[in-house]
Amino acid sequence: MKYFAYLCLLTIFTACSSGSKPKVEESPEPVKWSIKMADAVMTRSDSLGYYNGRTRRGWSYDVALLGMAIDKLGNIDPKYSAYMKTDIDAMVDENGNVARYDSTKFNIDYVNPAKNLLILWEKTGDEKYKKAVGQFVRQMENHPKTKTGGYWHKKIYPWQIWLDGVYMGMPFLTEYAKDFNDPRWFDVATHEIILVHEKTLDPTTGLLYHAWDESKEQKWANPETGQSPHFWSRAMGWYVMAIVDVLDYLPEDHKDRAEIIKILQETCDALLKVRDPKSGAWYQVLDQGGREGNYLEGSGTAMYIYAFAKGAKKGYLDPKYKEIAADAFDDMVKTFIVTGDDGLPNMVNICGSCGLGGSPTYRDGSYEYYTTEKINTNDTKGVAPFILAAIETDK
Repeated sequence: MKYFAYLCLLTIFTACSSGSKPKVEESPEPVKWSIKMADAVMTRSDSLGYYNGRTRRGWSYDVALLGMAIDKLGNIDPKYSAYMKTDIDAMVDENGNVARYDSTKFNIDYVNPAKNLLILWEKTGDEKYKKAVGQFVRQMENHPKTKTGGYWHKKIYPWQIWLDGVYMGMPFLTEYAKDFNDPRWFDVATHEIILVHEKTLDPTTGLLYHAWDESKEQKWANPETGQSPHFWSRAMGWYVMAIVDVLDYLPEDHKDRAEIIKILQETCDALLKVRDPKSGAWYQVLDQGGREGNYLEGSGTAMYIYAFAKGAKKGYLDPKYKEIAADAFDDMVKTFIVTGDDGLPNMVNICGSCGLGGSPTYRDGSYEYYTTEKINTNDTKGVAPFILAAIETDK
């Protein structure tokens, strides 16, 4: 009995002296915001084309942008890439025909979804995507231009260049130029970026007006400069996103590369100056944060964060922008993300849309116009850049 007790004590002593400790299970890493938001989209809508209350699938620039953003997570799980592909396949037949696309409208918004065709062509080699791409190249070959060589935003908006259009067309053209060895489009894209900057720039603030009317005939156009009257948050977001995406494909030795990097740097510096110091986000009308009716707007904020983070990562922007982007992302989450009744994240305070001119209701580009347009929750134009910003900041 004494011997047995001795063995028990010896065993306990040996275990204690060996330094062994109870195994502690490691806490799982928190799910990143890019995944959380993509999963929320896919949980709420099993079909991208009908996301957020849409009743009809269409060839839409913003739905395509959301699909592209989610597709970037395909290296984590193929379900994300499948979500985008399923939507495109519902719109493109085996001969490359695209449902609800009318090239004769010369709407530059129609070109943005074609980037997803390039993605799918590269991944699958399926000829239908290549055939479909050709339609959008032909549109841009024949798309009407100002006398200064800039693309009209749409046929129904003659002589007008909008910041939005730079994003809708130029990243596609440069990606196509690289993928299909058609370098003429590099010059076209850089010319557009430089021209738009020249025509919309306010030299005092460094900010860019939403649009420019070469004819100076629109009611919203300054009769001397042709510029629209205000700096709209998302318009500048489209512009800086366009530049960092174009630079992905533009040759390192291209004659205009240094100039558009300089434009990016100056534009981002101007945006920093109008960032709200309290919330860390940006206002709908950028330079009038304290004015009644103005509000912190989600899509522009997300777009700037994406451009800051990517620009710093690629070396186009000062390294400080990496930290700025990370901090601004955290501020964006605090300001715009709330938990829905379903337990999933919602993104609030996203401007539905803002344009200029048109009929039967004429959009005059006034401060009141920009601040009274519909504000949405979970709008594609905010959720997509939120996911892109989360990926670039690794949040």
